Amino acid sequence: MNSSSKWQDLPTEAINPASLAIDKASSADIVDLMIAEDRKVVSAIRRERERITIATDLITESLSKGGRLLFVGAGTSGRLGVLEAAEMLPTFGTSSNLVQAIMAGGRTAFFQSREELDDRYEGGLRAVARAQPTKRDVIIGISASGMTPFVRGGLTRARKAGAKTIFVTCWPGTELQTYVDVTIAPSVGAEIIAGSTRLKAGTATKMVLNMLTTIPMVKLGKTYGNLMVDAQGTSQKHRDRARRILALVTDLEYSQADVLLRRARWNIKAAIVMQKTGETYTKAMRRLKKAGGAVRKAINEDAEGRLRSRLNSQ
Repeated sequence: MNSSSKWQDLPTEAINPASLAIDKASSADIVDLMIAEDRKVVSAIRRERERITIATDLITESLSKGGRLLFVGAGTSGRLGVLEAAEMLPTFGTSSNLVQAIMAGGRTAFFQSREELDDRYEGGLRAVARAQPTKRDVIIGISASGMTPFVRGGLTRARKAGAKTIFVTCWPGTELQTYVDVTIAPSVGAEIIAGSTRLKAGTATKMVLNMLTTIPMVKLGKTYGNLMVDAQGTSQKHRDRARRILALVTDLEYSQADVLLRRARWNIKAAIVMQKTGETYTKAMRRLKKAGGAVRKAINEDAEGRLRSRLNSQ
């Protein structure tokens, strides 16, 4: 069949032979089908391991030099970028400026779809221009189909500014791989509902973004072992976690940990250093700064042995 469609041959638009009769299948059968299809996501991402590694190292280097990380997307891809950026503050204590998300249609489109804005190449150009990208920044364009004009416009503006560019897509054949610094393209195959990229493509994208944010944060000293020592103590749950982390790595009682954390202004890293060195809050912060924010370097003590011992004793 001849067609002028530029989308019909995209893998994200393909018809999945496994789900042709989904509209007459039982709920249990659809659950099994979706599980079987989602298993393909991990294998697809594993094939992108080398590119993901390159991208995480690029981001780490940029952030260590004062750069920022910006996500650019539309629709589901844009929402995933917003979600990733929003989680950085409570998880790793980053500033709202360090990791940002730019979505076609802005805040309103996050809650109510504005798909017509996806097609505005100039909109992407202007949105990224407003963020004033520099050569120290990394801009991650997210587009499952690889075709979204808004994202392409954003990447074009980022490239013009000299920023590093990463493209996350589920179309391995995208021609943008010759235009950006790194392309990550897990080939997840056709969705069970043709074209519904909130499914496997969305899952794959979220998994890739998890790696692109988590790994640089770990490398930048935002964890001690696998503990969230830079998390914000702004809720009861987070403050409880802070007490438990401090008690775990210092052998303080829970109530003692609370007292020390208050002295440390709920800065878990500072509290650990204060307890381990006997220093004041001010001196502990200086020590952390000299260590690049890494607790392990600040106190010259590895967390793994203590944590493993605790786990083995349970």
